[in-house]
Amino acid sequence: MPDRPIFVTGSTGQLASALAAAATGITRAGRPEFDFDRPDSIEAAFRAANPRLVINAAAYTAVDAAEKDVDAAYRANRDGPAILARLCAEAGIPLIHVSTDYVFDGTKPEPYVEADPVGPQGVYGASKLAGERAVTESGAKAIILRTAWVYAATGKNFVRTMLAVGKTRDRLTVVGDQHGCPTTAADLAGAILAISALIDRSGWQDAYRGIFHAAGTGATTWHGLAVATFEEAARHGAKVPDVAPIGTADWPTPAKRPANSRLDCTRLREVFGVSLPHWRESLTRTVDAIYATAPP
Repeated sequence: MPDRPIFVTGSTGQLASALAAAATGITRAGRPEFDFDRPDSIEAAFRAANPRLVINAAAYTAVDAAEKDVDAAYRANRDGPAILARLCAEAGIPLIHVSTDYVFDGTKPEPYVEADPVGPQGVYGASKLAGERAVTESGAKAIILRTAWVYAATGKNFVRTMLAVGKTRDRLTVVGDQHGCPTTAADLAGAILAISALIDRSGWQDAYRGIFHAAGTGATTWHGLAVATFEEAARHGAKVPDVAPIGTADWPTPAKRPANSRLDCTRLREVFGVSLPHWRESLTRTVDAIYATAPP
């Protein structure tokens, strides 16, 4: 089936854009022709694409807004993926569904493995967990990839926000007690495409089914990521502000963030032979790309 495309949802998002930039044979779909708020559009776009594999990179990701916009979050993060999974199950093709570290409560002192108990602390995490369960219960040939702290050289993300704010301020405060694994959209796209290529070569295997963690190697805090971002930006002549760490309690948000969302990605390596690069190396490449194309 290699002559049939890979169907990617969330056409203008960071991950979908990275997938399209890294590979040919991809059909992207997004609003208005593909919209989780219009269930009929999901099947229409799926049928038109006639894919060999689906990558669901579409989601409601406004973590704080989800606390009030509950129905919309569940439509995008549970109901839409459930329809996609059903269509994939009926067609007998694999689905790679992207999920999040926010399914965990963040209280574990060590990195999370796939079998750890879940406990989302807000609507966003709960809706994504509901999506995982809907995809699993569909019976589709589904691979669920939990990732974390995704950013890219383009779009709206933490790294680009830091660079933009740093141009106008001499001092910044950034949360320093939340720990996670920064992940570039390019690295995540590379991992997904490697999995897709393996499926093309070997055919679907039962071992591929289930939940896997896919995030950058190593971990840091938001403060650590901000400091490292400015260190990289300094190589390009950027102004470097003072960055002071603060506690989560000093930066209240409508949705509670997990204090620890580090993900153990051993299972991804063991089953698929895939590992994402160290976050620091990927940050270097991404900041270089930002200044080479579209500085904030």
